[in-house]
Amino acid sequence: MKQLFILISLYLFFYSAVHAQKEKLNILVFIADDVSSDDLGCYGNTQVKTPNIDQLAKDGLKFDNFYLTASSCSPSRNSIITGRYPHNTGAAELHTTPPLDMISFPELLRKKNYYSVLAGKFHMGPYAKRGFDKLYEGHKNNGDGGEESWVASLQDRPKNKPFFMWYASYDAHREWGPNKFSGAHRPDEMEPPFYLSNGPGTKSDLAKYYDEIKRFDFYIGEVVKELKAQKELDNTLIIIMSDNGRPFPHSKTRVNDRGMKTPFVMYWRKGIKNKGLTSKSLVSAVDIAPTLLTLAGINYPDQFQGHSFHKLIANPDQTFRNYIFAEHNWHDYEAHERMVRNKDYMYILNSRPMKPQNGPADAVGSPSFKELETLKDKGELSAIQADVFLVPRPHEELFDYKRDPLQLLNVASVPEYGEPLKDLRKVLKEWMIETGDNIPENLTKDWYLKEAGLIKTEFHNIRGEMPGEKLNATKNNVKGIF
Repeated sequence: MKQLFILISLYLFFYSAVHAQKEKLNILVFIADDVSSDDLGCYGNTQVKTPNIDQLAKDGLKFDNFYLTASSCSPSRNSIITGRYPHNTGAAELHTTPPLDMISFPELLRKKNYYSVLAGKFHMGPYAKRGFDKLYEGHKNNGDGGEESWVASLQDRPKNKPFFMWYASYDAHREWGPNKFSGAHRPDEMEPPFYLSNGPGTKSDLAKYYDEIKRFDFYIGEVVKELKAQKELDNTLIIIMSDNGRPFPHSKTRVNDRGMKTPFVMYWRKGIKNKGLTSKSLVSAVDIAPTLLTLAGINYPDQFQGHSFHKLIANPDQTFRNYIFAEHNWHDYEAHERMVRNKDYMYILNSRPMKPQNGPADAVGSPSFKELETLKDKGELSAIQADVFLVPRPHEELFDYKRDPLQLLNVASVPEYGEPLKDLRKVLKEWMIETGDNIPENLTKDWYLKEAGLIKTEFHNIRGEMPGEKLNATKNNVKGIF
């Protein structure tokens, strides 16, 4: 009897431990590369085909005002997983990395017994690797779009641990090669946005871009099927987002909505009771890390500058943030812009007004940019199309969301907007001071000739001073105005 009692006790202990682990929330983040907020069906795009994402949004929660901190790949990704603004990570510029002592939220999940996987694009630096038990890196493991190891990584995980999966596609980053999804979108059916040309080159460019988004959507559907097969879907929080805007002129690297606003869909069958709703609240990418750690029941250090928005899951209509902050630093070309947005206005400070905002080098080399250049040479550009060539640019810009939700008309010089201009100018200045941001004189210069694609300059591979570097911003944990 004594032996039987011991066996039963051991069994109950083991069963309880496994059951407790299975009940801990699983977390899965799908992060696309270079996809704007309005390039998914659930956000009103009638041209792109994203049925799997659209269904998750219908059964989950969608955010309409979710902002990144940078419209540039590595600064944005590092900001997301550290919960810090780009200048506070020490990696404010493209292709730079935070110090090794930087902490990521996957590292804290892993320390609390989460099995953690990164599959697809990495682009964050050595410190971030501590956060993952296993990494599926490179096209050899992940395929052309970065998604082919996603299902396999779910199947190969230990079944007695909760899991965190960071599924990072290469889709829809340029260049776009042929794949099994090519032709899913026909160029002759494309209607380019008003700030691009309506020519055949742009239409073909856009169709290929949408084909890659469809591939991203397809593999999300395959992962959902696998979660269902493993009976893990109910207890898994799924997030779908992007790292920055589409790789077209007027979008990627810009601090307006076309560059900084990300699609953000949350699906969690057990946790989201009111399905199919949309939150209009302002949320920042620095808020993701605190939110996921809070939902996982994990305390986190002061390093995280964001705030948990977990209460929006139950009450998406409530106000969360009063202000959103974002920045644009070097990405192929010299730059220093800061943006603050409240519910009514967006204010932009441009410290390099003599630099045109053509977009990143890959967008400058695109068919879409070439067609804008052709219109320019003919004198046929509209005012908004011409914006990418404008020099000098305004040092300050102010946009009224109630009258101008697309940020087309700069009202910074209009007398009736004097008060909101003054207020947001003050808010941005305070945020920069509090968080240790600055405007170095010796910023990294252009690595490529403007309007010439990938033709290198004499400054290629030479770095200047990083914003926040002299102020030791990597040690500054101030959250700033909220």
